[in-house]
Amino acid sequence: MNRSLSAGLLGMGMLASGAALRAHEAPEFSMSVLVDGSPRPEYASRGRVYIEALKGREFTIRLTNSTSGRVAVALSVDGRNVIDAKRTTAGGATKWVLGPWQTVDIPGWQISGETARRFFFTETSRSYARWLGDTANVGTLEAVFFREKTRPAPLPPVEERGAVGSPMPSAPLRRSAPEAKARTADEYAATGIGDRTDFPVSWVEFEEEAVPAARVSIRYEFRAELVRLGVLPRQDDGLAAREHARGFEHAYAPDPGAPR
Repeated sequence: MNRSLSAGLLGMGMLASGAALRAHEAPEFSMSVLVDGSPRPEYASRGRVYIEALKGREFTIRLTNSTSGRVAVALSVDGRNVIDAKRTTAGGATKWVLGPWQTVDIPGWQISGETARRFFFTETSRSYARWLGDTANVGTLEAVFFREKTRPAPLPPVEERGAVGSPMPSAPLRRSAPEAKARTADEYAATGIGDRTDFPVSWVEFEEEAVPAARVSIRYEFRAELVRLGVLPRQDDGLAAREHARGFEHAYAPDPGAPR
């Protein structure tokens, strides 16, 4: 039996991770990124799902369990568990536990049983990953969902370790550069650790299945990189239209003074 957290619920799952289904194969579980309370548009490309990172903007991560049972969710940002900032397998990660039909918005890195520090989009050079000394996995968000093991007897009572919390959304901003020169690695999108926000959690008991039910991954980049990757079209700044200009068309020069 593993202890798990609730903010929902946070959990410590120590079971080995097995092969996972992709999100579209398990639509009852989902993860989305919210800015100002609204989900960011998602773009399927190159075998991945991408969103545009808005530099300087805070964001929350919404996890949804659309089933009648509890699930535990290992959630990582830039390769780090958002609960303890550790780099582990999904099976070995401390997890969030969602009740039946529950949706929870995770506002940031959980730094205590009462407080989180907000996620925000920034450059790699100013990211939490850089502060932790490992930027190998910046630009990635991943949620791995585990169903609860079925048991013949009722579940034991929840061990109360604090109040169940409800997350708080974020704030807005953005910049685009369709023809911008290639950035250095330190200028690519990553996640910072921002202002403190109240986000109390409690520990619960949860025994998960060994094999994940679903794995949802999102890649995020600034617009210029999404354009370079071909995920978003190049913005028309007038230059593209000039490339289609032609020479001869009219038989005579038009007279600006003539009636139309």
